[in-house]
Amino acid sequence: MIRPASSDIFCNVVDNYGDIGVCWRLARQLANEYGLAVRLWVDDLCSFAKLCAEADPAADRQMCHGVEVRHWTKEFPVLQPAELVIEAFSCKLPQSYMEAMAEQQIKSAWINLEYLSAEEWVESHHKLPSPHPSLPLTKYYFFPGFTKQTGGLLLERDLQEHRKAFLNSPSLRQEFWRSAGMEIPPAGTLVISMFAYENTALEGLFDACASGNLPILFLVPEGRILPQVSRYFGDTAPAAGKAYANGNLNVRVLPFVEQAHYDELLWACDVNFVRGEDSCVRAQWAEKPFIWQIYPQHDAVHLKKLEAFLTLYCDQLGDFASQAVHGLWKSWNSGGRAEQAWPAFISACGELERHGHNWARHLAENNLALNLLDFSREIGRMRAFEIEGQ
Repeated sequence: MIRPASSDIFCNVVDNYGDIGVCWRLARQLANEYGLAVRLWVDDLCSFAKLCAEADPAADRQMCHGVEVRHWTKEFPVLQPAELVIEAFSCKLPQSYMEAMAEQQIKSAWINLEYLSAEEWVESHHKLPSPHPSLPLTKYYFFPGFTKQTGGLLLERDLQEHRKAFLNSPSLRQEFWRSAGMEIPPAGTLVISMFAYENTALEGLFDACASGNLPILFLVPEGRILPQVSRYFGDTAPAAGKAYANGNLNVRVLPFVEQAHYDELLWACDVNFVRGEDSCVRAQWAEKPFIWQIYPQHDAVHLKKLEAFLTLYCDQLGDFASQAVHGLWKSWNSGGRAEQAWPAFISACGELERHGHNWARHLAENNLALNLLDFSREIGRMRAFEIEGQ
């Protein structure tokens, strides 16, 4: 059986652009690299438009970067289901759509794309079937991850070439800084991007940077942590373009960075603070030292997920660098004394950058989009055997 020719991706935007960020990246890759006719169903087009500047949040149907973007409303239209149906993060498909899938002689491959996790149980749950309780349909769970026994990570075919071209081209880097309304920072400046949720550890970190010996420039895109950043400097009206300073600490506020240009921000920086799922993966492809703020959960389950990733990520690091990463990441995620862990992390950055290169090469061997398509073909073969046996 050949790979599917069409895909419907359903995305329920819950919070913070993470769900739609992953779905939009996957939709573009399936359409532009593998030639599928992709429909991306989104219930919140305003959030989608933050990631794609050309999108019209008032349009029920539009084409963006080769993807048909549809507004997912309660009144779902009657249509032919795609060959590959992706239910992102356990959002519930429309009842009429599931009934249409059930009526097909050749059933769609129905996959639930799960959240990213490094926990050990993910490997045993990857690709498990889940029969529908009343319809003749089976959904399969597909887990992104960091090992060969999982679905891997989203990686565009030409991303690493674009990264190398950016880093090797003074004109491209100059263009990036000018687009941000700035000149290239002076030599010796540590440049850091900060895309983060609210965090009580921020003030201590900023104090340490302000009183340190190293000139530091934080680039902070508009987002949830920005009001807290501006209050640190006594400003109650944060806005893109504003600049703040305290001792050796400088902060520049950037407009919300749409997805197509976020990689350049990561490449241009020496260290990256990231949050959630999509930006965390992009930071790993950037091969720079990074600090991940995992999405917080009330029962502190997120700290177990963080520890599971640290176990994998730090396995090939030396003791000092491993302890430095553990110290800063854990304090940043628990609202602790990040300023105490900061000096060791900065001292370890040389080793962390070398490690980042090797880590990215390891992860690149397991491509999520390719694995997803291959698994849909595997589902098709299983269905064909079932029909022959009837």
